[in-house]
Amino acid sequence: MPNAGRVDLRLILNGERRDLAVEPFDTLLDVLRDQLGLTGTKKGCDMGACGACTVLADGRRIKACLALAASYEGRSITTIEGIGAPEALHPLQAAFVRHDALQCGYCTPGQILSGLALIEEGVADRAAIAEGMSGNLCRCGAHPAIVAAIAEVAGL
Repeated sequence: MPNAGRVDLRLILNGERRDLAVEPFDTLLDVLRDQLGLTGTKKGCDMGACGACTVLADGRRIKACLALAASYEGRSITTIEGIGAPEALHPLQAAFVRHDALQCGYCTPGQILSGLALIEEGVADRAAIAEGMSGNLCRCGAHPAIVAAIAEVAGL
């Protein structure tokens, strides 16, 4: 029995249906990176404190390191690989480039996905953006540029 103890999981991943078998204790982060090869989602602290692993689940931002994959049965998951391509950047990706809102780039995928969700949630000003992004850490100190990029795309 090749799937003994495993759980069948169906996801809509970046717009495409994916059928998987996962261990009941597998995190969404580990499934994305190790099983599906989507390494844009980063493993940072593995405790939900840094935001490097942020993905969207049905449009809402979540920390993939804290999410048991099996609990996302049938849900839509969006990773950084699902929002743009090098030849056709998403507007927020392009704004990150224009505002130099990345340095080492490690946190950037989580920052962008969190920023997209924040824009969808509706933000009133730059202070609300800074507060809304407080769960995503940038060790390089690019926070002001990140806020500026999100504000631009939000039309603020």
